[in-house]
Formats: sequence, structure tokens, C-alpha cells
Amino acid sequence: MSQWFSEYLRAQRAAHESIPLEAVIELAGRLRTALREDRQIFVFGNGGSAANASHFATDIGKGASDKLKKRFRIFCLNDNVSWMTALANDYSYEDVFSGQLQNFARPGDLVLGISVSGNSPNCVKAMAWAKQNGLITAALVGGKGGRMAEIAEQVITIRDTHYGRVEDAQMTICHLLCYAFLENPALAD
Repeated sequence: MSQWFSEYLRAQRAAHESIPLEAVIELAGRLRTALREDRQIFVFGNGGSAANASHFATDIGKGASDKLKKRFRIFCLNDNVSWMTALANDYSYEDVFSGQLQNFARPGDLVLGISVSGNSPNCVKAMAWAKQNGLITAALVGGKGGRMAEIAEQVITIRDTHYGRVEDAQMTICHLLCYAFLENPALAD
């Protein structure tokens, strides 16, 4: 068992080391632009990525915003269960994110999709809808990239396909983005 844990941690370090810092800095710039221009930020994902999306929205919307002169306008599309289930029931599960974007999103808003596979039909459909309707699109994906990586304007890829390791590295990216503003409020100016 000790060998398995050691190997897992070695692979986790490699996943974290694959985080492309320049791309994270670029995404921080997109967040800063959204903040300055009073744009809405939408974030979404499935499973563990849904939890990461919700966590990120809380960290940016409350934590980072508490330290800034202006507040981030961020909304996690996973957090309205009644809306998601209505869209899934009345249309299809593929529509749970794009259906919400149709009501709230405007050209110039920022969409951040989080997925290990990059191929979840609901995430792909939302990313495609966002791009077709003039939103800025970014995706955090695992090593296979998937359709989301083909659609998004900015892609941050973790070079691993293991769901747990990729989700951990993606959450690290989310924390980097949040704490950049929380611990350095001047970055928002």
C-alpha cells in the first residue's frame, strides 16, 4: 500500500507541475478585464468539476471580492438545482448549462468550463453556444483536451487523464486565480 500512495503522490506532483503558469496568468487577465468592464462570469462542470466550479465561484465572488474596490459578478451554473432539473427534464441534460446562458449571458461575458475529459455533452454545448454568441470562452481540461479544447478561445490543459489528479490540479488553478486577487488587490486596478 505504501508504494501505491507514493506513486500516486509522485503522479500528483507531475500533474501540478504541468500547470502552464503563463496560461493561468492570461486567464487572470481575462478575469481582471471582466471585473473592470462589469462583465458577468459563468462557470460550470460535472461531478468533481461541478464542485470545483462552485468552490471557485464562492472564492472569487466572496473571498477575492471582499478585498477589492469592485466585486466580481460570478455565477456557477451548477448551483441552481431546480433550474438544472427543469431544463434536463423538459429538454435534455445537454441543455442544463446552455439553457441558463440563454437567459443570462451577454456578448463579452466570460465563460469558464471545467472538465477532465473535455467531452461532456452539456459542457460542450454550453461552450459552443457561448462562442457563437460572442462570449469569451476558457476551458480547464485534462490531457485528452476533448471538444471543449477545440472550441474554447483559451485552454488550460493538465497533462494527465486521471480524474482525481486533474481535478486537484484544476482546483489549484482556481485557487491561484482567487488568491492572486485576494492577496494582491492592486492586480484588479
